[in-house]
Amino acid sequence: MADIDIHDLTDRYVAVWNEPDAERRRAAIRELWSADAVHVLQPPKEILETAEGLGFERLLLEARGHHALEFRVTRSHEEFVAPGTFVFRSRGNADRLHDVVKFNWEMAPRDGGEIAGVGLEILMLGPDGRIVSDYQFIEG
Repeated sequence: MADIDIHDLTDRYVAVWNEPDAERRRAAIRELWSADAVHVLQPPKEILETAEGLGFERLLLEARGHHALEFRVTRSHEEFVAPGTFVFRSRGNADRLHDVVKFNWEMAPRDGGEIAGVGLEILMLGPDGRIVSDYQFIEG
């Protein structure tokens, strides 16, 4: 396992969701995630309730590979960050156990105010220190 600074890793992870430049965002995605990495999102409660109403017992949202990850990150950026409404930031509580890193992030109003969202990120790292699996839980 590569010797990595987990606070640097989590800071770079959060920064990619805030990155306005498409080329820098694309490069950061390739630096952070392995080529066949997967990002798995636990859907928000509203989406889960809709899926259950349609007869789906279990719903997971996945983005696999650099192209899908780029689409996922870009879409999130366009919805939350680009309009100037929110910014994502780490809560500075990264911890590591072997090849697993966990930390919390928050979505805060750019101009201050109450936190709009909080998430827990669980990252599984490959031998080169890049993310191979990324599990995101929206906690509030």
